[in-house]
Amino acid sequence: MEAGSSTMNQSWRSIFRRFNHFMLLMWRLGLGPWVNFWPAGTGRVMVLVHTGRKTGIRRYTPVNFAHVGGDVYCAAGFGARADWYRNIQAHPEVEVWLPDGWWAGAAEDVTGTGGWVGRLRQVLINSGAVAPLFGVQPRAMSDEELLAACPDYRLVRIRPTEARTGPGGPGDLAWVWPTAVMVLLPLALGRKRRP
Repeated sequence: MEAGSSTMNQSWRSIFRRFNHFMLLMWRLGLGPWVNFWPAGTGRVMVLVHTGRKTGIRRYTPVNFAHVGGDVYCAAGFGARADWYRNIQAHPEVEVWLPDGWWAGAAEDVTGTGGWVGRLRQVLINSGAVAPLFGVQPRAMSDEELLAACPDYRLVRIRPTEARTGPGGPGDLAWVWPTAVMVLLPLALGRKRRP
């Protein structure tokens, strides 16, 4: 890889890391379904919860996804170098936070298996404006063109193992909303009453 493209790749990774913090906060505030309000623009986004391969700490990564049958598919756009991808290779037990539920699952790389290009295409379509931003037109490209445009992409299938509920999942910070209203509303009303 050329030095210039490596620098550009690092810049994009830095931008996505910052944006991922915002997306994760939205999910934790209970606004995950709202993140998915405009699939053609913002894409279909879930949070992948995985275990750090070195630290053993839970990590959270927003990724684009596609439902195919009962499974969920996502793609590592930065290839096998992506931290979350390397983590699931070491610890395939994951959780997914979807707009319509939260469950545990088993992740596996299915790159190169039967029908994988069609599933990758669906994930890229579900990325909204992100794939075209990188010059990938998943609706218009042939399979060969798609593979040439995404040579490093890894496709991951997640099979559900059990439903999850309770603390520690999406919406764990939803209490912030009523608390903020209870604190800020009296302050706002008090200001209006002053002459």
